[in-house]
Amino acid sequence: MVNWDPAVTAIERHPKAAKKIMAAPPLILCGGFLMLITIGSLLLKLPIATTQSISWLHSVFTATSAVTVTGLVVEDTGTAFTTFGQVVIAILIQCGGLGLMTFAIVTLVALGGRIGFLQRTVAIEAFNQTDASSIVSTAKSVLLFSLIVEVTGILILAIHWSETLGWKTSLFHGFFYTISAFNNAGFALSSESLMPYVADPIVNFTISGLFIIGGLGFSVWIDLMKNRRWARLSPYSKMMITGTIVINLVALLAIYFIEYSNPNTLGPLSETGKWLASWFQAVTPRTAGFNTLAIEELRDATTSLMLVLMFIGGGSLSTASGIKVVTFMLLVLATYAYLRRDEEVNVFKREIPKEVISKALALSMMSIGVTWLAIFVLLVSEKHAQMIDVVFEAVSALGTVGLSRGLTGSLSNTGEGIIIFLMFIGRLGPLTLAYFLASPRSKKVRYPKVKMTVG
Repeated sequence: MVNWDPAVTAIERHPKAAKKIMAAPPLILCGGFLMLITIGSLLLKLPIATTQSISWLHSVFTATSAVTVTGLVVEDTGTAFTTFGQVVIAILIQCGGLGLMTFAIVTLVALGGRIGFLQRTVAIEAFNQTDASSIVSTAKSVLLFSLIVEVTGILILAIHWSETLGWKTSLFHGFFYTISAFNNAGFALSSESLMPYVADPIVNFTISGLFIIGGLGFSVWIDLMKNRRWARLSPYSKMMITGTIVINLVALLAIYFIEYSNPNTLGPLSETGKWLASWFQAVTPRTAGFNTLAIEELRDATTSLMLVLMFIGGGSLSTASGIKVVTFMLLVLATYAYLRRDEEVNVFKREIPKEVISKALALSMMSIGVTWLAIFVLLVSEKHAQMIDVVFEAVSALGTVGLSRGLTGSLSNTGEGIIIFLMFIGRLGPLTLAYFLASPRSKKVRYPKVKMTVG
């Protein structure tokens, strides 16, 4: 019987080459992003990119924040950079967000074909593909879908702002904010982010719609476009959609009631304005980075909620980061199953393999460990900063969110270096870990099992 799968055929003929390719994706990913950051830093250091000279460290910080679609800034994007510099930032955001996702889809499907029949089948089903030869069409679908969404966002914002800003400025603002929102970057052309539009429904729903669409994940949208009925969707898509709706609604209600009487946030707004502001602050921590309320004025309960939301993030193979919604849901389901003494974890009449639960746990523990270490080092280097500000900054950077309580601009050189590292690791770490965990290694030696006391 002839095997017409090109990926499998190549592996069978060149097994040594396959092993080399297995190690390539993480290296290519890191190298590609480092190259983008380097090119961006050089371009942003050019005299035509800034209104006044900026340091190399600030240039690298801005380029890293753009490429990792974070949105933390040490220089005000609207005043420190010229139109050329702002276009460079937008291009870096697009390359870092959309470029990474297209690469991830292509690499993961290809990787699925290199590690055996079972893993290949799982990867192909995850993207609703029939075989590895449809990788190119998948990438094209992602690019076309992104283009349609971004053009729509640009037109809506440009038309809405045309009366107050004029067509030339409104088109550029529409272009910049759409790129920033769809890629979950959070870069704004105002030091106040979107606070002037706190009660503007068009801006609120357009911007939040863009980063929710980008944050759901392209695999979910591909699944929705091919299987337009809930029953036909993959368990992953169902979990992602359900988790997103539940988390957003819970956050919306919590922020509304916590901040309702806060004179520095929701207090002065109309009832409609309160709901709009609550909605925006509920969904923006999912790595979007925009804000319509002063983050440092939020009550501690709201701040703690936003820390959890930033840590969770968005969807896999999306423009968002964090540990991801499905990872969080798997941990909750696994805990629930253990408390009920169930032998397996089930969701939507499907059993979740124990290996997947282990990956979710490993990813979460690595994220917690990196975050704690970064907070510790920042507390040592930023002696003037409040602990809540340091924690918020670290979680925001690792989750590539971009929200800040005002600490970013006053960071020391050491502090800026730590945040740069966090943004880079936050964007690449989870996906790189997935690559390394994709191929299980079989051990020739096994040891006797032992019982351990836990808790």
